[in-house]
Amino acid sequence: MTKKTHILALDQGTTSSRAIVFDARGQAVSVAQKEFPQIYPRPGWVEHDPSAIWKTQLNTAKRALRLAKLSAGDIAAIGITNQRETTLIWDRTTGKPIANAIVWQDRRTADICDALRKDKADRLVRRKTGLEVDAYFSATKIQWLLDKTKGARAKARAGRLAFGTVDSWLVWNLTGGQTHITDVSNASRTMLFNIRTGDWDDELLRLLGVPRSILPRVVSSSETYAETRMLGQSIPIAGIAGDQHAALFGQCCHKPGMVKNTYGTGCFMLMHTGDKPMPSRNKLLSTVAWKIGDKTEYALEGSVFIAGAVTQWLRDELGIIKSSAEIEQLAGRVPDNGGVYLVPAFAGLGAPHWNPHARGTITGLTRGSNKSHIARAALEGIAFQVNDIIAAMERDAGTKLRELRVDGGASANNLLMQFQSDLLNVPVIRPSNTETTALGAAYLAGLAVGVWKNRAEISKQWKAAKRFKPSMKPATRKTLVSGWNNAMSRTQC
Repeated sequence: MTKKTHILALDQGTTSSRAIVFDARGQAVSVAQKEFPQIYPRPGWVEHDPSAIWKTQLNTAKRALRLAKLSAGDIAAIGITNQRETTLIWDRTTGKPIANAIVWQDRRTADICDALRKDKADRLVRRKTGLEVDAYFSATKIQWLLDKTKGARAKARAGRLAFGTVDSWLVWNLTGGQTHITDVSNASRTMLFNIRTGDWDDELLRLLGVPRSILPRVVSSSETYAETRMLGQSIPIAGIAGDQHAALFGQCCHKPGMVKNTYGTGCFMLMHTGDKPMPSRNKLLSTVAWKIGDKTEYALEGSVFIAGAVTQWLRDELGIIKSSAEIEQLAGRVPDNGGVYLVPAFAGLGAPHWNPHARGTITGLTRGSNKSHIARAALEGIAFQVNDIIAAMERDAGTKLRELRVDGGASANNLLMQFQSDLLNVPVIRPSNTETTALGAAYLAGLAVGVWKNRAEISKQWKAAKRFKPSMKPATRKTLVSGWNNAMSRTQC
């Protein structure tokens, strides 16, 4: 029998579901992608239809296999990576969700978080989970769903409901309701998981009114959990990690001090910090990177809520571009931002500000400002937010950044990457394989089933495609950062 060497990675994102088949060299053999609707019931609310998440993910998985001219029998394992914090609750008997999924961007529970901070619960949460109290995380979303959905509390108490982040929902459906699990990286984003004990925390469950009976079993990021027959023949599910943790692994940032940034809907920067959680003094998040075997590794994270989504806003709401790819050309028509700054705080501000009530602003407009200046300010606004987080990371870690490894859709934008390098004053490196989120999930699954022997073998596959080197004068950088700080001060409500 020939050894199976292909891995199917399921990459369930905020705006689309993707499936990629990778070979043993870490190369993508096929890619299938399907967008699904975003639901905005009220300002600040964002929902997904759980059935749309499952259907699009299953369809892309089948299509990726067809495109690769492979059957389920050729696949060594499935790796799953997912949008994090997005919260689903379903009935264990019927498998039907009790409501739409509440998406990580959703701000409806900001008032619950304000009350927790008022009661000084934020210190307890930070100490146990490494997180800030914020509507971003799953815990207050669970509380809201149980309180606002008719009969949900009683069903939860009776053990009839299951909570999960998107990874749990996919595994539940892939296994026909037989397996209810989540990996440590996703668990560490709920605000209910103690990152030191490696288990759900009873004190936090009581504080937030979440019954333990609805929670999934916590597993490592790389092991054979279950099998699925949804694609024809039986395939082991052997790797799970939240999207940013998977990207850190896929970028081969396996050693302390290494940093990657994913430019997706939001921007997510992770620094590997070793085998102990590093508490942040600068409002970053201490999070589990992954667990392989008995060893848990940790990371510092800074989250920008709106990054690539600002390009969609320019396209869909303002109509100044027809496709996201046009923004680079439009922004490149002007030599600089002309004094215009765009702070895309459409969903509040994440690290290191943590202001859920902040709103987006455009400042510095004059009669001569045009759509190119706004496009450039939108791109630069992404880079400025990243710069703020890197500065906080450097203070926490007591070390200077040496290079930044980048991935995600907007990392293809050369103007943005060069400006990022100029702002940070370090090289920004785009790898030859920018599918690092899905690739990280594939690597974790492949490690579990022996496609790859160890991380050293995986690290040899990482190659740089383009290096952006800083060329900005210090005085220019200082002026730009000062203008950004002034614009930021105007967003704070």
